[in-house]
Parts: sequence; C-alpha cells; structure tokens
Amino acid sequence: MASMEGMPKEVKSSPTVVRQAYQFAAANPDLLKYVPCYCGCDDIGHTSNYACYISGVDANGSITYDSHALGCSICVDITQDVMRLYKQGKPLPEIKTYIDQTYSQYGPSNMPK
Repeated sequence: MASMEGMPKEVKSSPTVVRQAYQFAAANPDLLKYVPCYCGCDDIGHTSNYACYISGVDANGSITYDSHALGCSICVDITQDVMRLYKQGKPLPEIKTYIDQTYSQYGPSNMPK
C-alpha cells in the first residue's frame, strides 16, 4: 500500500475503503492496469480500473490523482475485490475473470478492445 502522503485532501478525508483503494492503486499499477472497470468511465477516457484513481505519473514518479473513484462505488468495489483476491494469492488472469464475471452486469468494460 502506498503512503497517504502526497494524496489529495479529498482522498485523505474519504472513507477507509476509498483511501485503501487509492493506496492500492498507487502501489500496484501493473496489477490494476490489467483490470477493467464497469462503471461507464470509458466515456471519460479511462482504460482500466487504475485510471479511476491515477491520471498520470511524471518522469520523477510524481502521481497525478483522478478524483473519479471518490464518488464511484463500483470502482472502489472492484479494487477491494482485487485487493482481497491478490492477498489470497490468486493469479492475475483469475482475478480479471472474477471481476469480469461479477461486474459486467453494470456496463461495458472500459478496457480497449
């Protein structure tokens, strides 16, 4: 989990599950960039669950946070499931399959085809 230091005040004052999701996203980009989101955020250019939290990282490693997940329970629920399954030692393809099967009922995947 990434430190809360440097995160926006809106993230720092959000509920624990939201803070944890932002911390996990910042610490695990290679994992969450592989996992889709199903909240409809492809309309705003998101291409993975990671993009719901992080809009960019500069050459110095400074993170620019996206505020989208602050108000989206689907984004946070997906990340919480990824966190749980990852902690259980599940491989990434199995995690992605679980997310697809669980959340595809809410809308289309935001992953590029």
